[in-house]
Amino acid sequence: MRVLLKISGESFAGEGSFGIHPGELHAIAAEIAAAVQNGIELAVVVGGGNIIRGARLAADGSFDQSTADYMGMLGTVINGLALKEALKSLGIESRVLSAIHVPSVAEPFIRARALRHFEKGRVIILVAGTGNPFFTTDTCASLRAIELGAHVLLKGTKVDGIYSADPRRDPTAKRFDRLTYSEAIERKLGVMDLTAMTMCMEHQLPVVVFDYRTPGNIKRVIAGEAIGTRVTNGSPKAPLQGTKEGR
Repeated sequence: MRVLLKISGESFAGEGSFGIHPGELHAIAAEIAAAVQNGIELAVVVGGGNIIRGARLAADGSFDQSTADYMGMLGTVINGLALKEALKSLGIESRVLSAIHVPSVAEPFIRARALRHFEKGRVIILVAGTGNPFFTTDTCASLRAIELGAHVLLKGTKVDGIYSADPRRDPTAKRFDRLTYSEAIERKLGVMDLTAMTMCMEHQLPVVVFDYRTPGNIKRVIAGEAIGTRVTNGSPKAPLQGTKEGR
């Protein structure tokens, strides 16, 4: 089974802080290591919000958004390198593939090269988003999952699924076990940005939103356990695993 895992940059920081917290970093690496030991082919897209948020810089007009977005891409490179080293300490071989040219620290993203790394049992860490401004790392995750023939896109968050409202602010918020792509888009539930969700819908790529912080959850969700919220085309018999031709 081939899986793409999207992890936000905030996942690497301690609660309410910025930068990279060693404990958070190694917890994520340990979860990934446990998952891939079962023969899973895994690609990881990392965000950079713990380092810098380009959209926030651009919002006050001080920065051109293109420049701010490129700065954000560089933040994801930092996180990707950190994750690679954490995996290495656990005996897991990985490669960092970047959408922007930084040959001193990362390989360029080339689809054939990425597939070759899968064949060699390596975890692929994808950084710098799509390499273009105005696109989120969620869109990058959708794009790369489709491009690499992943069977499912897993989005690790700090909540245990998709809710009708922010559960931290609204105690009456309802958690969904399943949603269709159309429902997620029409309800504006903030699962992913519109471009990312539309791509998943067009290519029938299942999306699972789950709490990555619970020990063992990454491994369990890959194994197909009913964790978090699953977004699909609505078929009740749609498996977690699919085929590259038609998920």
